Amino acid sequence: PTGYFTRRETVLGDLPYGGNHWTKTIGFGPDGKLYLSIGSSCNVCIESDWRRAAITRYNVDGSDPELFATGMRNAVDFTWNERGELVATNNGRDEMGDEIPPDAIYITTGGEDFGWPRCHAGDIPDPEFGGPDACDGVAQPAFRIPAHSAPLGLTFYNGDQFPPDYRGDLLVALHGSFNRAEKTGYKVVRIRMEDGRPVSMEDFITGWLVDNSAWGRPVDVVVGPDGALYVSDDLFDAIYRVTYEGPR
Repeated sequence: PTGYFTRRETVLGDLPYGGNHWTKTIGFGPDGKLYLSIGSSCNVCIESDWRRAAITRYNVDGSDPELFATGMRNAVDFTWNERGELVATNNGRDEMGDEIPPDAIYITTGGEDFGWPRCHAGDIPDPEFGGPDACDGVAQPAFRIPAHSAPLGLTFYNGDQFPPDYRGDLLVALHGSFNRAEKTGYKVVRIRMEDGRPVSMEDFITGWLVDNSAWGRPVDVVVGPDGALYVSDDLFDAIYRVTYEGPR
């Protein structure tokens, strides 16, 4: 192999586009299938296309489309844990105040409805599309993150460059709020895991937010083959390499 692409073909065409959340995330699962996340077209609404606010699954050639999980307003990134479960970030709706609804980490094995637009974060009925039974039967978040933090990229740390107790923990980029009186997010957090489930969150990288003014916004986090963490920033237009120095 020369390392150069010789042919391009369309695997998935005619995908929904436009609206508030137009980005698309792809990943290949442990089952060998192709997974695709497309966010909602709006802050809160009834979608006309079943592929929006959802994660769909396909054969690698794009055939046999199926709905994997739905009710996810904007699952910007996803990965898989050691159990083979899909783990995704989710950005909650706006215009319900500074403190609700929280953003979330979802864990799914397929078939779940996480509630959007009628219910948020598992137990908060939507003021427009909800009702007394809005949250009945809704899948619960695995972990809640402060509202408007905007969790985007996530990764399990599986390298050897950091101290051993980091292995298996989740690192998440919080892009940061745009519509909150006191800004939140603008950092990378470490979510500690126990028995495959998130139990606590702590700051891992901060400093992009100074006196409620931001000079950077983390987007994605990736563990490199060297064990370092690589962080992208779409405000400062940079990629940072994060390494550990100190006792182990």
